[in-house]
Amino acid sequence: MKQLILLISFFVVPITGFCQYKSPAQKYAETITVDDLKDGLTILASDALEGRETGSRGQKMAAAFIANHFEQLGLQAPVNGSYYQPVDLYSVTPGEIFIRSSGIQYNNFKDVVYYGSAPSNGIVSGEVVFVGKGTEADYAGLTVKDKVVVLLSDALSFNLFSALRTPVTLAREKGASLVMVLSTSNSNEFGQFATQLQGFLSEGNLTLDKPNSGNANKGVFFLNQPVAEKIFNTTFSKLTKAATESPKSKSLTKLKPGKIEYQVSMDSRSVKSENVLGFLEGTDKKEEVIVITAHYDHIGIRDSGSGDRINNGADDDASGTMAVLEMAEAFVQAKKEGNGPRRSLLFMTVTGEEQGLFGSQYYVENPVYPLAQTVANLNIDMIGRRDGEHAGKPDYVYVIGSDKLSSELHEINERSNSSYTKLVFDYTYNDENHPTNLYKRSDHWNFAKNGIPIIFYFDGIHEDYHQVTDEVSKIEFDLLAARAKSLFYTAWELVNREDRIKVDRK
Repeated sequence: MKQLILLISFFVVPITGFCQYKSPAQKYAETITVDDLKDGLTILASDALEGRETGSRGQKMAAAFIANHFEQLGLQAPVNGSYYQPVDLYSVTPGEIFIRSSGIQYNNFKDVVYYGSAPSNGIVSGEVVFVGKGTEADYAGLTVKDKVVVLLSDALSFNLFSALRTPVTLAREKGASLVMVLSTSNSNEFGQFATQLQGFLSEGNLTLDKPNSGNANKGVFFLNQPVAEKIFNTTFSKLTKAATESPKSKSLTKLKPGKIEYQVSMDSRSVKSENVLGFLEGTDKKEEVIVITAHYDHIGIRDSGSGDRINNGADDDASGTMAVLEMAEAFVQAKKEGNGPRRSLLFMTVTGEEQGLFGSQYYVENPVYPLAQTVANLNIDMIGRRDGEHAGKPDYVYVIGSDKLSSELHEINERSNSSYTKLVFDYTYNDENHPTNLYKRSDHWNFAKNGIPIIFYFDGIHEDYHQVTDEVSKIEFDLLAARAKSLFYTAWELVNREDRIKVDRK
């Protein structure tokens, strides 16, 4: 019997040891811990940082925290020896803005609302053409070059801005001198929208471009229904009827153009901000770079009506920022122990996302490493919570954009998840025609539109999105850690595989 026990032990011990063995990727993924995520996120989303609004004291404090983390890890400071990439912005607030029609003046935030950052060159006159919903078919028989275009939209909301991107862009491509939007919202609803937007814009609308006179056409006017009726000397119901009838009826061409005068004046000031970059050089393929991003700014201090005025942004996007910092630590440890990475990694937390993706836009326009050598961008924006669609369901993450430019990137992401973290990948928002248009609403978009394959990781739009209630206490740290590890495994494959992933889709 003793001999039998010894014989069994001879076989069992090696097998047990083999089961405990972890691949290098697994070993370093385990350095991404709940405790580290919680410690850092508690600092970034604390009241002391005042919501990290771009250009604010709290944003500067967050930048210093991130830069110090990169320095402690020993990452290279890639911007002329600094971790900071300066981003110069302009904060623009509305001055005197109005529209006049038939001698009646309609003032901003009352009967009309102007959303933009560039002033007009004094008072401008223009002929106004109604183009229905602004589809390609609606322009048949209409001449809009150098004219003001009015298009019909759905009810007013902040989500409407994304939905308007396509028809507004088309109007400008057709040569419109200015775009105006007439919504289905009634006067009371318009008033509520005007008040909300006034509160938002009075804080200052950021822009990368210094405001220049004569560029007001880059903005958009929203019209209350009575204003549109006065401009076209008709009723709102007749306008909507013309917009919904078949283009073959040529109803839009039968509407007589209107005439207006308008003025847009703006006050501006300089805002200094910065992206925070840490670089880990690769080995034999170091010229090729993987960029891992998250935005560390948030919306700052706002009157919520509840007493709490600080929008801490624990999920949006302190969660993503901490994932970047933890992934950096994991890769640094791997390099210290002689395990790559073969390609280089740029860990970048960007500023100005909340008001226009400005930090990432500035980087791609002023890249520290050539875009031609940038293999992929993995972008993390909100990965610490669970939305209502997934309450009580298995752990998940929304994956957006992985298949848009590179089929290999999509396959790598799927395979890494299947091998390790086994999250549910939800592709609901991957549809470019989804009403939220999330493919173009975070920092990855500035890389994607430059032909660089991207993946955007996201947890959904929950009830605390852009509210003072987005607090650390609501973060699910186990889930946050699992998602960060999932990203790490994909990044590990990207930096260490033999061949660079190919761009094979447009």
